[in-house]
Amino acid sequence: MTSEWRTDRIGSALRGENPTVLRRLRAGFAVIGDVQFLPGYSVLLVDEPHVQRLSELPRAKRLAFLSDMDVLGEAVENACRRLDPAFRRVNLEILGNTDGFLHAHVWPRFEWEATGLVHRPVWLYPRENWSDERYSLAARHHTLREEISRDLDLLTAPV
Repeated sequence: MTSEWRTDRIGSALRGENPTVLRRLRAGFAVIGDVQFLPGYSVLLVDEPHVQRLSELPRAKRLAFLSDMDVLGEAVENACRRLDPAFRRVNLEILGNTDGFLHAHVWPRFEWEATGLVHRPVWLYPRENWSDERYSLAARHHTLREEISRDLDLLTAPV
């Protein structure tokens, strides 16, 4: 996977060039995370590159973004529950301390996580996890991507 899209994640998603995009949602893009040390890690990217904070969106779009975050969280939860019996829960976070655009993290959590980390914030994991090649998104994550995408389709299908 080339990394050119990483410098403009939202623009590349809008152009159909971001390889991590799972689905277009109402107010953004559901993407699978670049790293998978917690398999199923996904991110919701707002579909307006200049928006930095949730409060910058008009109320209706703000609510749509939060609804999309809920849908992505449920899709990750459903997929991870099917694929790993040690699945515990998902954590949803809107932080924005590193990337200057609005996005929400969806972190699946598992019973097999190290004792000192399983009940702690993901951000306490070693910094190396974000750059370690063994956790990089790769072809081996195809089934995981497909399962999350399938659930996104089910959860967003017209009633």
